[in-house]
Amino acid sequence: MRPIKARISLDAMAHNLRIARQHAGSAKVIAVVKANAYGHGLSRALRALVAADAFAVLTMEEAANLRQMGIQQPILLLEGLFSVEELQLCTDLDVWPMIHCRQQIDWLKQRPAARPLNLFVKFDSGMHRLGFALSEFDAVMAELQSLPAVGEITLMTHFAQADESAGIAPALQAFQQHAGPTQLAWTTANSAALLRYPEARGDWVRPGIMLYGASPFTEIPAAELGLKPAMKLQSEIIAVQQLKAGDCLGYGCAFRAEQAMRIGVVACGYADGYPRHAPTGTPILVDGQRTRTLGRVSMDMLFTDLSTLPDARAGSPVVLWGEQLPVEDVAHAAHTISYELLCALAPRVRVEEI
Repeated sequence: MRPIKARISLDAMAHNLRIARQHAGSAKVIAVVKANAYGHGLSRALRALVAADAFAVLTMEEAANLRQMGIQQPILLLEGLFSVEELQLCTDLDVWPMIHCRQQIDWLKQRPAARPLNLFVKFDSGMHRLGFALSEFDAVMAELQSLPAVGEITLMTHFAQADESAGIAPALQAFQQHAGPTQLAWTTANSAALLRYPEARGDWVRPGIMLYGASPFTEIPAAELGLKPAMKLQSEIIAVQQLKAGDCLGYGCAFRAEQAMRIGVVACGYADGYPRHAPTGTPILVDGQRTRTLGRVSMDMLFTDLSTLPDARAGSPVVLWGEQLPVEDVAHAAHTISYELLCALAPRVRVEEI
């Protein structure tokens, strides 16, 4: 059996949810489990996060899966409706859609008013991705509140720079100038805002990446935030090669040895979800000791430097990320973010729960 596998800790996810609750204060917690729970597996994440007050997903299919798995808590659709037909599914599954555009309001007007539907209404506070302009706030709210098909409304925005030094102050102030006078429930805080800005808590918070034990900040490690990594991606050395000075390594000769050295071949590649663009120098653990990758990642294998690890051999354990090697460190070296690495875990990788 190929040695690569991902070990998923339910206890770590449950621990991270408790950290989210500590930061949330009196706000309720919506656990974001979109993208197959950020690559960790939806069903296992639900078992770990069962104490959440609500769940957030991207699609109606994901919402239906949650209901089939026995989830009774509210479910929020983070991109809202994709067709008028999904309104009936929202009723059948008791799902809360997020409303962010005029077309969705038009669909609501077509909906029978037998059972009012609870909504989250999103306003754009500076990201310019989804949401009504704040200048439309009064008109949008008046229209929605006039519809018999609409029940409770929760106001929502999403910050563009909660994880950066620019922060959230202008965006939060602009949002609250409109939301505050309504006295409606509101939500603004993703993981970064929840951890850094208590003024953004509102009535609901929406932790995502922190539930899986990764930091939303480039400058603050997850451990410093009290988070525990839920995923450990591990494999083994499957071959050892000796290079002479001048020898090249792998496709495109992307690495050339300046002196004689030992290298290890690891059973892990981009078809497993490891980033192909990870350059020479990306951190990796062999026999529990940090070393570096070398050359270009191929589909099924990558190379690691064994120059300082004389005892490493075929069969030596390798950690691609997890405990002792934060996924953020790998992401930083590969010029990406931990979200992408976790979500990219390939279906062919065996998963074990611990």
